[in-house]
Amino acid sequence: MQKTLLKNRKAFHEYEILEHFTAGIVLHGHEVKSLKSGGGHFTGSYVTTRNGELFLEHFHIPLYKKTTLENYEPERTRKLLVRKAEILKISSALHTAGVTVIPLECGLQNGRIKIEFALARGKKQHDKREDLRKKDADRRIKSAIRNY
Repeated sequence: MQKTLLKNRKAFHEYEILEHFTAGIVLHGHEVKSLKSGGGHFTGSYVTTRNGELFLEHFHIPLYKKTTLENYEPERTRKLLVRKAEILKISSALHTAGVTVIPLECGLQNGRIKIEFALARGKKQHDKREDLRKKDADRRIKSAIRNY
């Protein structure tokens, strides 16, 4: 993506990423402005399939400041625009146990808002601890090399 607007910071800590995908997203004009001004978060959001289409659930986009809308749902279901072959691949992977689809980041690509999402499997607690140990060891090695 050319410019990243939002990142799912906990995704790489909580999940083991299996495969990446990029999709367009159907938004209203005020939602685009809200995202470009730094609003929104991925907390608790995920991707589902319905009738051969992908939908992003619980993606929070706050109401744009200068909009006078009433009855706005910040966490409404939003349709993702993906090729048919990718939809089939994702829907077949969702039927395997323990696999889910989570959004990783939202950004601009050629003036359009895109969502990068991934097939993921939840990590166990010991896997999370092991990853933290590896990161800490790498940090110490880099620090030792810098100070040498």
